[in-house]
Amino acid sequence: MPLSNISVMICDDSILVRKKLKDYISSLGVAAVYEAADGVQAVEFYKQFKPTVVFMDIVMPKKTGIEAVTEIIAFDKNAKIVMASSVGTQNHLKEALSAGAYEFLQKPISNEQIHKILEIVAKGVK
Repeated sequence: MPLSNISVMICDDSILVRKKLKDYISSLGVAAVYEAADGVQAVEFYKQFKPTVVFMDIVMPKKTGIEAVTEIIAFDKNAKIVMASSVGTQNHLKEALSAGAYEFLQKPISNEQIHKILEIVAKGVK
């Protein structure tokens, strides 16, 4: 599947992080990029748009990334959610992966990391 056939949701409470990710991901030619500012929006938007892959921060207001992943996986067990955190402890990593996260990245996320994950997801393999 080419990148032009996938959609991406970015969930981060930082508008600057969302803008940087959205600008780069859009430049790769993906079909659509959605933005959510907190975990509550992430769950709502996932159910509405069913993006191919989600990049989600862990520490957010209203609902954490871990809580949002848990709800999204309960809704769609095949969801591809990439967790990202600047406070990446082993506990966060374990929590994210046990909640059903597809991958865990330490912030700041590089464009190369984003591109690699999108290519892997587009090919349908982890």
